[in-house]
Amino acid sequence: MWGALLGNAVWAPGSVVLISIFLLGLCIWAWLRFQSWDLQSCPTDLTGKTAVVTGANSDESTVQLPSTGIGKAVSQELARRGARVVLACRNRERGLEALAEIQAASGSSRLLLGEVDLSCLASIRSFTQWLLQKEPEIHLLVNNAALSGIPHKTLTPEGLDVTFATNYVGPFLLTNLLGGALRRAASARVVNVTSFRHAHGYIDEAHLTGAGGPLLFARNYDCSKLLLTSFTGELARRLQGTGVTVNAVDPGVVYTNIMKHYPWPYRLLFWLSSFVIKGPKRGALPVLYLSLAQELDGVSGKYFSSNCVINLPAKAARNPQVAQSLWNATVRLTSLDKMD
Repeated sequence: MWGALLGNAVWAPGSVVLISIFLLGLCIWAWLRFQSWDLQSCPTDLTGKTAVVTGANSDESTVQLPSTGIGKAVSQELARRGARVVLACRNRERGLEALAEIQAASGSSRLLLGEVDLSCLASIRSFTQWLLQKEPEIHLLVNNAALSGIPHKTLTPEGLDVTFATNYVGPFLLTNLLGGALRRAASARVVNVTSFRHAHGYIDEAHLTGAGGPLLFARNYDCSKLLLTSFTGELARRLQGTGVTVNAVDPGVVYTNIMKHYPWPYRLLFWLSSFVIKGPKRGALPVLYLSLAQELDGVSGKYFSSNCVINLPAKAARNPQVAQSLWNATVRLTSLDKMD
Protein backbone atom coordinates (compact mmCIF):
# COMPACT_ATOMS: atom_id res chain seq x y z
CA MET A 1 0.00 0.00 0.00
CA TRP A 2 2.78 2.45 0.97
CA GLY A 3 4.61 1.69 -2.26
CA ALA A 4 1.54 2.52 -4.30
CA LEU A 5 0.96 5.68 -2.31
CA LEU A 6 4.53 6.92 -2.61
CA GLY A 7 4.51 6.15 -6.29
CA ASN A 8 1.37 8.13 -6.89
CA ALA A 9 1.61 11.34 -8.91
CA VAL A 10 0.53 13.35 -5.90
CA TRP A 11 4.10 13.09 -4.65
CA ALA A 12 5.56 14.82 -7.70
CA PRO A 13 7.90 17.71 -6.78
CA GLY A 14 5.31 20.40 -7.53
CA SER A 15 2.72 18.65 -5.39
CA VAL A 16 5.19 18.25 -2.55
CA VAL A 17 5.79 22.02 -2.60
CA LEU A 18 2.07 22.76 -2.53
CA ILE A 19 1.47 20.29 0.29
CA SER A 20 4.41 21.76 2.22
CA ILE A 21 2.99 25.27 1.82
CA PHE A 22 -0.42 24.02 2.96
CA LEU A 23 1.05 22.31 6.03
CA LEU A 24 3.14 25.36 6.86
CA GLY A 25 0.07 27.56 6.56
CA LEU A 26 -1.88 25.18 8.79
CA CYS A 27 0.87 25.33 11.43
CA ILE A 28 0.98 29.12 11.31
CA TRP A 29 -2.80 29.30 11.56
CA ALA A 30 -2.77 27.01 14.60
CA TRP A 31 0.02 29.06 16.19
CA LEU A 32 -1.86 32.31 15.59
CA ARG A 33 -4.94 30.87 17.25
CA PHE A 34 -2.97 30.60 20.48
CA GLN A 35 -2.69 33.88 22.33
CA SER A 36 -1.10 34.34 25.71
CA TRP A 37 -3.45 37.24 26.44
CA ASP A 38 -7.21 37.39 26.01
CA LEU A 39 -8.44 40.86 25.04
CA GLN A 40 -12.03 40.09 25.91
CA SER A 41 -11.18 39.16 29.50
CA CYS A 42 -9.31 42.44 30.10
CA PRO A 43 -11.55 44.66 32.30
CA THR A 44 -9.70 47.96 31.72
CA ASP A 45 -12.08 50.90 31.33
CA LEU A 46 -10.68 54.05 29.71
CA THR A 47 -13.52 56.44 30.44
CA GLY A 48 -12.07 59.87 31.12
CA LYS A 49 -8.68 58.94 29.62
CA THR A 50 -7.06 60.39 26.49
CA ALA A 51 -5.11 58.27 24.02
CA VAL A 52 -3.08 59.36 21.00
CA VAL A 53 -2.42 56.86 18.20
CA THR A 54 -0.18 57.66 15.25
CA GLY A 55 -0.82 56.00 11.91
CA ALA A 56 -4.45 55.47 12.87
CA ASN A 57 -5.58 55.13 9.27
CA SER A 58 -4.54 53.18 6.18
CA ASP A 59 -2.97 55.34 3.46
CA GLU A 60 -3.84 55.18 -0.22
CA SER A 61 -2.72 52.17 -2.16
CA THR A 62 -3.12 50.83 -5.68
CA VAL A 63 -3.48 47.24 -4.46
CA GLN A 64 -6.25 45.58 -2.50
CA LEU A 65 -5.40 45.77 1.19
CA PRO A 66 -7.28 45.51 4.46
CA SER A 67 -9.56 48.44 5.26
CA THR A 68 -7.74 48.79 8.54
CA GLY A 69 -4.19 48.89 9.81
CA ILE A 70 -2.86 48.17 13.27
CA GLY A 71 -3.31 51.79 14.37
CA LYS A 72 -6.92 51.86 13.30
CA ALA A 73 -7.67 48.54 15.03
CA VAL A 74 -6.00 49.80 18.22
CA SER A 75 -7.93 53.08 18.08
CA GLN A 76 -11.23 51.26 17.64
CA GLU A 77 -10.69 49.14 20.75
CA LEU A 78 -9.57 52.11 22.83
CA ALA A 79 -12.65 54.05 21.74
CA ARG A 80 -14.87 51.08 22.56
CA ARG A 81 -13.49 51.19 26.09
CA GLY A 82 -14.44 54.83 26.54
CA ALA A 83 -11.20 56.66 25.76
CA ARG A 84 -10.97 60.00 24.07
CA VAL A 85 -8.93 58.87 21.06
CA VAL A 86 -6.85 61.27 19.00
CA LEU A 87 -6.22 59.84 15.54
CA ALA A 88 -2.87 61.26 14.44
CA CYS A 89 -2.93 60.84 10.66
CA ARG A 90 -0.83 62.18 7.81
CA ASN A 91 -3.69 62.28 5.29
CA ARG A 92 -6.80 64.18 6.34
CA GLU A 93 -9.15 62.51 3.86
CA ARG A 94 -8.14 59.00 4.89
CA GLY A 95 -8.21 60.10 8.51
CA LEU A 96 -11.80 61.26 8.20
CA GLU A 97 -12.73 57.91 6.66
CA ALA A 98 -11.06 56.07 9.53
CA LEU A 99 -12.76 58.30 12.10
CA ALA A 100 -16.19 57.61 10.62
CA GLU A 101 -15.57 53.85 10.51
CA ILE A 102 -14.23 53.73 14.07
CA GLN A 103 -17.15 55.81 15.28
CA ALA A 104 -19.64 53.46 13.63
CA ALA A 105 -17.91 50.33 14.95
CA SER A 106 -17.31 51.53 18.51
CA GLY A 107 -20.35 53.76 19.04
CA SER A 108 -18.00 56.41 20.41
CA SER A 109 -18.36 60.12 19.73
CA ARG A 110 -15.15 60.96 21.62
CA LEU A 111 -12.84 60.87 18.62
CA LEU A 112 -10.55 63.64 17.42
CA LEU A 113 -8.63 63.83 14.15
CA GLY A 114 -5.25 65.52 14.00
CA GLU A 115 -3.01 65.94 10.96
CA VAL A 116 0.68 65.19 11.40
CA ASP A 117 3.46 64.09 9.10
CA LEU A 118 5.95 62.26 11.32
CA SER A 119 8.75 62.76 8.79
CA CYS A 120 8.41 66.55 9.23
CA LEU A 121 9.61 68.19 12.45
CA ALA A 122 7.62 71.36 11.77
CA SER A 123 4.44 69.31 11.30
CA ILE A 124 5.03 67.51 14.61
CA ARG A 125 5.52 70.79 16.45
CA SER A 126 2.35 72.25 14.93
CA PHE A 127 0.39 69.11 15.81
CA THR A 128 1.54 69.01 19.42
CA GLN A 129 0.81 72.70 19.92
CA TRP A 130 -2.74 72.14 18.64
CA LEU A 131 -3.19 68.96 20.65
CA LEU A 132 -2.00 70.36 23.98
CA GLN A 133 -4.51 73.18 23.72
CA LYS A 134 -7.28 70.59 23.54
CA GLU A 135 -5.87 67.79 25.71
CA PRO A 136 -3.57 68.97 28.52
CA GLU A 137 -3.32 65.42 29.91
CA ILE A 138 -2.47 62.34 27.85
CA HIS A 139 -2.75 58.87 29.38
CA LEU A 140 -1.60 56.77 26.43
CA LEU A 141 0.63 57.45 23.44
CA VAL A 142 0.97 54.73 20.80
CA ASN A 143 3.82 55.42 18.37
CA ASN A 144 2.58 53.16 15.60
CA ALA A 145 3.13 54.95 12.28
CA ALA A 146 5.94 53.52 10.15
CA LEU A 147 7.38 53.57 6.67
CA SER A 148 9.26 50.91 4.70
CA GLY A 149 10.48 50.30 1.19
CA ILE A 150 11.87 53.80 0.53
CA PRO A 151 15.52 53.85 -0.65
CA HIS A 152 18.09 55.10 1.85
CA LYS A 153 19.20 58.71 1.37
CA THR A 154 15.72 59.78 0.30
CA LEU A 155 15.69 63.06 2.18
CA THR A 156 12.93 65.24 3.56
CA PRO A 157 12.97 69.04 2.95
CA GLU A 158 14.48 69.33 6.47
CA GLY A 159 17.43 67.15 5.45
CA LEU A 160 16.45 63.93 7.24
CA ASP A 161 16.31 60.44 5.77
CA VAL A 162 12.57 59.94 5.37
CA THR A 163 12.50 56.38 6.77
CA PHE A 164 14.53 57.25 9.87
CA ALA A 165 12.52 60.44 10.31
CA THR A 166 9.17 58.65 10.21
CA ASN A 167 10.13 55.58 12.22
CA TYR A 168 12.42 57.08 14.84
CA VAL A 169 13.10 60.84 14.86
CA GLY A 170 9.41 61.72 14.55
CA PRO A 171 8.30 59.50 17.46
CA PHE A 172 11.27 60.78 19.50
CA LEU A 173 10.24 64.41 19.02
CA LEU A 174 6.52 63.74 19.44
CA THR A 175 7.01 61.83 22.68
CA ASN A 176 9.28 64.48 24.14
CA LEU A 177 6.95 67.33 23.21
CA LEU A 178 4.06 65.47 24.85
CA GLY A 179 6.15 64.60 27.91
CA GLY A 180 4.53 67.25 30.09
CA ALA A 181 1.02 66.07 29.23
CA LEU A 182 2.01 62.47 29.95
CA ARG A 183 3.43 63.39 33.36
CA ARG A 184 0.38 65.50 34.22
CA ALA A 185 -1.78 62.41 33.72
CA ALA A 186 -0.04 60.94 36.82
CA SER A 187 -0.20 57.45 35.35
CA ALA A 188 0.49 57.13 31.63
CA ARG A 189 1.92 54.70 29.10
CA VAL A 190 3.99 55.10 25.95
CA VAL A 191 3.90 52.17 23.55
CA ASN A 192 6.49 52.07 20.76
CA VAL A 193 5.56 49.68 17.96
CA THR A 194 8.84 48.23 16.75
CA SER A 195 9.64 45.01 14.86
CA PHE A 196 11.56 41.77 15.20
CA ARG A 197 13.49 43.09 12.21
CA HIS A 198 15.32 45.48 14.55
CA ALA A 199 17.72 42.62 15.31
CA HIS A 200 18.97 42.83 11.70
CA GLY A 201 19.88 46.51 11.94
CA TYR A 202 22.83 48.43 13.34
CA ILE A 203 23.19 51.87 14.89
CA ASP A 204 24.87 54.66 12.96
CA GLU A 205 23.76 58.15 13.93
CA ALA A 206 24.78 59.48 10.52
CA HIS A 207 21.95 57.49 8.95
CA LEU A 208 19.50 60.04 10.34
CA THR A 209 20.61 62.58 7.75
CA GLY A 210 21.11 60.16 4.87
CA ALA A 211 24.83 59.59 5.44
CA GLY A 212 26.58 56.82 7.35
CA GLY A 213 27.34 53.22 6.49
CA PRO A 214 25.84 51.45 3.49
CA LEU A 215 22.33 50.04 3.71
CA LEU A 216 20.98 47.39 1.38
CA PHE A 217 17.38 47.50 0.22
CA ALA A 218 14.94 47.83 3.15
CA ARG A 219 17.65 47.54 5.79
CA ASN A 220 17.00 51.19 6.68
CA TYR A 221 13.69 49.93 8.10
CA ASP A 222 15.54 47.42 10.30
CA CYS A 223 17.97 50.07 11.52
CA SER A 224 15.22 52.60 12.22
CA LYS A 225 13.34 50.08 14.34
CA LEU A 226 16.54 49.32 16.23
CA LEU A 227 16.85 53.02 17.05
CA LEU A 228 13.24 53.10 18.26
CA THR A 229 13.89 50.08 20.48
CA SER A 230 17.04 51.70 21.91
CA PHE A 231 15.08 54.91 22.51
CA THR A 232 12.51 52.94 24.50
CA GLY A 233 15.05 51.83 27.08
CA GLU A 234 16.67 55.25 27.41
CA LEU A 235 13.32 57.04 27.71
CA ALA A 236 12.20 54.56 30.38
CA ARG A 237 15.35 55.32 32.36
CA ARG A 238 14.73 59.06 32.14
CA LEU A 239 11.07 58.71 33.15
CA GLN A 240 11.68 56.67 36.29
CA GLY A 241 9.58 57.97 39.17
CA THR A 242 7.28 60.10 36.98
CA GLY A 243 4.39 57.63 36.71
CA VAL A 244 4.99 57.31 32.96
CA THR A 245 6.06 53.94 31.59
CA VAL A 246 7.39 53.17 28.13
CA ASN A 247 7.70 49.80 26.43
CA ALA A 248 8.32 48.48 22.92
CA VAL A 249 6.42 45.72 21.18
CA ASP A 250 6.77 43.65 18.03
CA PRO A 251 3.32 43.01 16.48
CA GLY A 252 4.74 40.24 14.30
CA VAL A 253 4.19 39.82 10.57
CA VAL A 254 0.87 41.48 9.85
CA TYR A 255 -0.94 41.99 6.56
CA THR A 256 -1.17 45.79 6.26
CA ASN A 257 -0.05 48.32 3.65
CA ILE A 258 3.51 48.45 5.01
CA MET A 259 4.75 46.94 1.71
CA LYS A 260 3.12 49.47 -0.60
CA HIS A 261 6.45 51.12 -1.57
CA TYR A 262 8.14 47.81 -2.44
CA PRO A 263 8.59 46.50 -6.02
CA TRP A 264 5.68 44.43 -7.29
CA PRO A 265 7.32 40.98 -6.78
CA TYR A 266 7.60 41.70 -3.05
CA ARG A 267 4.01 42.94 -2.91
CA LEU A 268 2.84 39.83 -4.75
CA LEU A 269 4.61 37.53 -2.29
CA PHE A 270 3.17 39.53 0.60
CA TRP A 271 -0.32 39.20 -0.87
CA LEU A 272 0.13 35.44 -1.25
CA SER A 273 1.20 35.25 2.39
CA SER A 274 -1.97 37.07 3.48
CA PHE A 275 -3.79 33.75 3.48
CA VAL A 276 -1.68 32.47 6.37
CA ILE A 277 -0.38 35.49 8.30
CA LYS A 278 -2.49 37.47 10.73
CA GLY A 279 -4.60 40.47 9.86
CA PRO A 280 -4.55 43.90 11.53
CA LYS A 281 -7.03 43.07 14.29
CA ARG A 282 -4.93 40.17 15.51
CA GLY A 283 -1.76 42.17 14.88
CA ALA A 284 -3.13 44.88 17.16
CA LEU A 285 -3.39 42.50 20.15
CA PRO A 286 0.22 42.84 21.36
CA VAL A 287 -0.09 46.63 21.11
CA LEU A 288 -3.35 46.54 23.04
CA TYR A 289 -1.74 44.31 25.65
CA LEU A 290 0.86 46.96 26.39
CA SER A 291 -1.85 49.63 26.33
CA LEU A 292 -4.44 47.94 28.55
CA ALA A 293 -3.13 45.04 30.63
CA GLN A 294 -3.37 45.86 34.32
CA GLU A 295 -0.50 43.50 35.16
CA LEU A 296 1.83 45.85 33.30
CA ASP A 297 1.26 48.76 35.68
CA GLY A 298 4.72 50.04 36.58
CA VAL A 299 6.50 47.86 34.00
CA SER A 300 8.83 49.99 31.90
CA GLY A 301 11.77 49.75 29.54
CA LYS A 302 10.87 46.30 28.24
CA TYR A 303 10.63 44.74 24.79
CA PHE A 304 7.67 42.44 24.17
CA SER A 305 7.39 39.82 21.46
CA SER A 306 4.30 39.36 19.33
CA ASN A 307 2.93 36.75 21.76
CA CYS A 308 2.97 39.29 24.61
CA VAL A 309 6.04 37.93 26.37
CA ILE A 310 9.01 40.00 27.58
CA ASN A 311 12.09 39.22 25.47
CA LEU A 312 15.56 40.68 25.32
CA PRO A 313 15.93 43.04 22.36
CA ALA A 314 19.05 43.02 20.21
CA LYS A 315 22.32 43.62 22.05
CA ALA A 316 22.78 47.03 20.42
CA ALA A 317 19.44 48.17 21.85
CA ARG A 318 20.61 47.30 25.36
CA ASN A 319 23.81 49.33 25.31
CA PRO A 320 23.27 52.35 27.63
CA GLN A 321 26.25 54.30 26.29
CA VAL A 322 25.02 53.92 22.72
CA ALA A 323 21.49 54.87 23.79
CA GLN A 324 22.67 58.04 25.54
CA SER A 325 24.79 59.07 22.58
CA LEU A 326 21.88 58.46 20.20
CA TRP A 327 19.58 60.44 22.51
CA ASN A 328 21.94 63.41 22.58
CA ALA A 329 22.41 63.35 18.80
CA THR A 330 18.65 63.28 18.24
CA VAL A 331 18.08 66.10 20.72
CA ARG A 332 20.48 68.27 18.72
CA LEU A 333 18.94 67.20 15.42
CA THR A 334 15.43 68.12 16.59
CA SER A 335 16.60 71.31 18.37
CA LEU A 336 15.11 70.10 21.66
CA ASP A 337 18.26 71.41 23.33
CA LYS A 338 17.24 74.95 22.30
CA MET A 339 13.82 74.78 23.93
CA ASP A 340 13.11 76.47 27.26
